[in-house]
Amino acid sequence: MNILERIHNYARIIPEKTAVWTGKEALTYGELDQMSDRLARELETVCGDNREPVAVYGHKHPYMLVSFLACVKSGRAYCPIDCSVPEGRVGEILASLKSPVVLAPDGNFTGAVKDEDTEEAEAPARQKDSVWIPGQAGAGQGKKQIWGRERLEEIFRSGGEQDVRENYPRPVSGSDLFYIIFTSGSSGTPKGVEITADCLNHFLEWSVSLGASSKGGAVFLNQAPFSFDLSVMDLYTCLACGGTLWCLEKGVQEDYGSLMDSLQASGTQVWVSTPSFAEMCLADPRFDQRLLPGLETFLFCGETLPNRTVLRLMDRFPRAAVVNTYGPTESTVAVTEVSVTREMAEEKTPLPVGRPKPGTWLEIQDPEGNILPEGEQGEIVILGNTVSTGYLSRPDLTDKAFFSRETEKGEVRGYHTRDAGFLRDGMLYCTGRMDLQVKLHGYRIELGDIENNLQKLPGISHAVVIPNRRNGRISSLTAYVSRENPADGAVSERQREETILEAGRMRRQLEELLPAYMIPKKIIFLDHMPLTSNGKADRNALEGEKL
Repeated sequence: MNILERIHNYARIIPEKTAVWTGKEALTYGELDQMSDRLARELETVCGDNREPVAVYGHKHPYMLVSFLACVKSGRAYCPIDCSVPEGRVGEILASLKSPVVLAPDGNFTGAVKDEDTEEAEAPARQKDSVWIPGQAGAGQGKKQIWGRERLEEIFRSGGEQDVRENYPRPVSGSDLFYIIFTSGSSGTPKGVEITADCLNHFLEWSVSLGASSKGGAVFLNQAPFSFDLSVMDLYTCLACGGTLWCLEKGVQEDYGSLMDSLQASGTQVWVSTPSFAEMCLADPRFDQRLLPGLETFLFCGETLPNRTVLRLMDRFPRAAVVNTYGPTESTVAVTEVSVTREMAEEKTPLPVGRPKPGTWLEIQDPEGNILPEGEQGEIVILGNTVSTGYLSRPDLTDKAFFSRETEKGEVRGYHTRDAGFLRDGMLYCTGRMDLQVKLHGYRIELGDIENNLQKLPGISHAVVIPNRRNGRISSLTAYVSRENPADGAVSERQREETILEAGRMRRQLEELLPAYMIPKKIIFLDHMPLTSNGKADRNALEGEKL
C-alpha cells in the first residue's frame, strides 16, 4: 500500500469528501491534496538540498495533516510536536532536528528557546517568525524559520491549476523516513523513533482490516494528539480507507458536556483510543449505542485493556466489536490484534493482546537471549517489517534496543521491547514492564526521565518515582525526594506546612520541563533515601511505604 497514492486517488475521484473535521474546521480530500502539494513545493524551494526531518508544531487543526503530507511529498520526514509539550522539551526536540523550517499551523508558537539578545524574547506572547536554537556543531542549532498559519495560507493560495508535483522531487518511499515521534527517555532527554515509509505502509495493509466492519468511507475518532503514535492508527488508517477523521480537541475532551455533544455530532463508526479514555466516557450514562448508533468497532491500544471495561462496553454497545491490540512506538503503533469476546472478558485475566500481524513474529526471551517455550514468561521481542530503524542520531541507544537477523526471507529487524509476557496457543499476553518504563493513561513514561528532571530542581539531591497501582493498573505517580541539606531532628508543624508549599512549587517547576501526564501526583520529602546493599535507591522499600 502506498498511502500518498491512495490519498491522491481519493482527491481525484471523491474531491468533495470530507477528509478531516474538528467540529469547527474541515478539509476535503481535494483541498488536502492540493494544499499539501503547494506547501511541498515551498519546502523544496526554501530547504533545497536539506532533507532533514521537519518539526510540525500544533494540536488538532486540519492544517496539521496538510503539513505532514507536504513534508513527505517533498522527500522529508515530519516530526509532530503537540502544543501541550513544555517549552523546554520542545527546545530539546528542535535542537535535534536540522531542518531550517518549523511548521506551526495550529496555535501560537512563541518559541521553545528564548534568546535574550533578540527582540522576540521581549514579546513571548506573539507568534515568532524565527527562533534561535543553541546547539553543538552539526546539530540542529541556528535560526529556524517559523511558518505560522498566515504564512501557510499564503502558500495555499499561491499557484495556478498546474500539477505542482513537477516542482519537487520524489516523495519519501521505501526505506526513507516517513515520520519521527519522540518518546520519553531514561536520561531525561526525549528520543526520536524513526519510522520509514515501508514500515507505515506495511502497518496500513494490516490496520485497514482490523475489526469486523468494513471501513470504506467510515468516520474515525481521533482522540490522541498527533505526537502520540496511537494517532497513526486512526489518522492514516482513515485516509487509507477514504474516511473522515473526526478530531477531538483537548478542551472538548476535558468537558463532559461538550465531549458527549461532539461524539454525538461526529457519527463515529470506528473508535480509536486508549482504554482510559473509554473508561472516562463510560462514566456518563449517555455514552451508549443511542449516542453513536453507527459505531461498529472499538480499537484499543496504548495500555492494558481491563476486563471490566470490555464488559461495560459490550453492554452499552451490543453491535460493536471490541479489538485489543499491542505494540510499542518502535514497531509502528501495533503488531498484534484480537477481537475480544464476552467469554474472554469473563474468564481470562489479563486479556490477550492477540496474534501477530502478517510480516511479524514474536519471541519470548530470557535475560540471556534464549527463546522460551509457550507458557513461560520473559521479554517480548518483536521481529518483522514494521520495526523501526532506530532512534534519531542516537546509535548508542539504537544498538542496545534493536538488532538485525538473517532469515530465509532475508535480513529482518528486531526490537527488544522490555515488556514482559508469554505466548499461549500462539496468542500473546502482556503482563507489564521489565524495567522502569510504565504506561499511564496510554502514555509511555520513563521513570528515569522524571527523576532526572526532579534532580535538576534547586536543593534536590536524589529523586525516585514510584507508580501507584489500583485494581492492577497504574493510576498515578509518587515522587520521593531527598534534599541536599535535610532537616535535623523532629519536624515542626510550620516545617510540615512549608514542605507542602515546597511540593506545590516543585510541581509548578516541573510543568516547565515535563508534559502534564508525567507530573507526579504526590511529592514526598525524605531525610535520607533508603539504599540497597549495592548503593542503589531501594525501590522495593519505597513501594512498600515502610519508611
